Amino acid sequence: MRKIKNHLIFITSSLVLVIAAVVSFSFFTIAKAEQNQKIGENSASTTKNASDDKSKVEADENKNSTDEDVDNEEKDDEQFDNEEHLNKEEDFRHGLLEVADREDHDEDKKDGEEIREIAYEQEKSASTTVHTIKKIEHRNKIQTFLFGTDYKNLGALRSDIVQTRNRLDKLDKLAEGLQNATDTLKIQVQSQTMEQEMTKLENFIKEQENKFSLFGWLIKMFNQ
Repeated sequence: MRKIKNHLIFITSSLVLVIAAVVSFSFFTIAKAEQNQKIGENSASTTKNASDDKSKVEADENKNSTDEDVDNEEKDDEQFDNEEHLNKEEDFRHGLLEVADREDHDEDKKDGEEIREIAYEQEKSASTTVHTIKKIEHRNKIQTFLFGTDYKNLGALRSDIVQTRNRLDKLDKLAEGLQNATDTLKIQVQSQTMEQEMTKLENFIKEQENKFSLFGWLIKMFNQ
């Protein structure tokens, strides 16, 4: 029995040493890459300062052109456009409030009040959603490489999606009972737009979960 216990201790200790070695090597590799990048940037800066006025002008023109290309590439590579999402959320809220104001003039004001409540709830949810996305996107790269993405905030994002879809279901039912056909159509269009945003959020979550990491599988298991 004692031999078995000693054997287990030996295996556990060996595993810990292996993990520690992998983590240390990972930190060393990333730090070395960052150092080489800084050296390259300093070398490029020195070369630029040594050029004559004509070369500087040409370099500036090329730099502006390059910066525009880089900006366009970064924009294309963005996983989720927070600004666009907020704009669509704002259009959604304004559209619902317009319908709610018109419904207030009907004999039954209950529909207008419920639509207005959904609009304000979604406004709060949108702010929370964007804040959560920024936390996920700004997560430390070394942490992501070692332990995977921010699974905790991805779970919060899933919760936001579920709550939004519950509000959309309630909104669709309210739209069916409205007397104004134009308002019914407006709500249906707004709901479809918001559903498309929820699909984008789901794709964002999948992309984050598929990022490579050394021990992400272990962290994900504990967060399930």
